Parts: sequence; structure tokens; C-alpha cells
Amino acid sequence: MSYYTGSVTAVPAANRDAYLAYVAACWKVFQAHGALRMVECWGVDVPYGQRTSFPRAVQAGEDEAVVFAWIEWPDQAFANAAWQALMQDPAMHALPPMPCDGKRMIYGGFAPVFAHGQDAGAGYYQGFVVPVPAASKDAYTAMARDMWSMFTDTGALGTVEAWGVDVPHGERTDFYRAVEATEGEVAVFSWICWPDRATCDAAARAMESAGSDIDMSQMPFDGQRMFWGGFEPLFDSEGHAPAAG
Repeated sequence: MSYYTGSVTAVPAANRDAYLAYVAACWKVFQAHGALRMVECWGVDVPYGQRTSFPRAVQAGEDEAVVFAWIEWPDQAFANAAWQALMQDPAMHALPPMPCDGKRMIYGGFAPVFAHGQDAGAGYYQGFVVPVPAASKDAYTAMARDMWSMFTDTGALGTVEAWGVDVPHGERTDFYRAVEATEGEVAVFSWICWPDRATCDAAARAMESAGSDIDMSQMPFDGQRMFWGGFEPLFDSEGHAPAAG
């Protein structure tokens, strides 16, 4: 089963091209160590949020964009071995400096609990970070499965819901702080793929209207601490071009 290294990073907007060049160089090294794919998405609709949000998670400044990204590996054991080897690889240490503050990046290892569809040709991604009680894993998975038909009916291409299994605590930022996680909660890193932003926005309006009677208190997580944002693909190692639209 696939395994993901998920990350969120604050990047100065003026450094977009430099960041793109940097991640392209990183991909060559990751690929040499067996990574299957790398996707980097640039935030275009990422509100600051009153309590939790992507910008808050990485302490983003007004001149910074949020990047939502993941590296896909064959499985967790493979990823762990690859990261150990990467730390010893001279090619990794020869990479140019990151054109952003890496100390504010949050990252972790995530295993999918639900995945469906595909994202070839996706021109827009919705990224999510969700605090879920570990005891509610099965309930959360069932909810994701049940809700997927609603997304496909409104034009979504694919989705991945990935459960945090190796998520470190950081000195300054991390996924736990990002969602104000309490003891026994796990961070879920997920995304939904759309053909374009217009389709996503139209779907959100339709679902908001149709789902006005949904009882959020019955969800297997605290929705007030979940956050999400909209992102456009910046780099995709598979070379998928965004759909026209």
C-alpha cells in the first residue's frame, strides 16, 4: 500500500520560481531512492482562519504563500529506509539552499485509509488537515467513504485520506500544534482533486445548500479545528498537465 510523506511549507511569493527549481532538483534525488511520485501545490485560496488554518500552521507572513505537498512511496518500511539513505547521500547535501524557511515546515508520514478516483489532469486541489481521535479511525474511514459519492456527483476526480502514523513533534511547528491536537488524537492529511477551481467552487456552493441539515456534532472529529485550503499544482513528477478550463 502507498505511503506518503506529507508537508506544508510557507514560501515567499517572490520565490515561486526559485522554489519550483528547488523541488525539481529534490525530485531527482528522491526518485533515485525509490520515490514513486512528488506533487507540490501552491496556495491560491488559503484563508488565515480565526483558530486553525494553513497559514497559522506554518506561521506564514503576508508576503508568503502556503505550499501543500506530498511524496509517494511504495510503503512505510520502504520510505523509512529511503529517508535514512537520503540523509547519507551527498546528492542530498549538494542541493541548493531552500528558498524558504524550512524551520517552519511541518511534515509527517501518512498511510491512506481511503483513496478513490485519480488526479490525472487535475488543475486544482483542496487540501485538508483534520484532528481525529485514534479510537475513531474506523468511523472516520466510513464517513470518508460515504461522503465520496457526494464529491463525485459534483465533479471531483479523486481523493486520498491519509492517517498520521509517523508524525513528529517539532520545536516550533508541527501537525499537532496546527490542529490543536489533544492527547489521543491523530492528524489526518488529505486532499480532493478537481478539474479546476471553478468546478470546486461550484461544488462547494451546491453541497453547502444541500447539506445545511448535516449535524456536525455527529462527525467523528472536531470540525472546528479542521482546516482546509485551495491549491494549484506547481510541480508534479508524473508530468500531469492541468485540465483546460
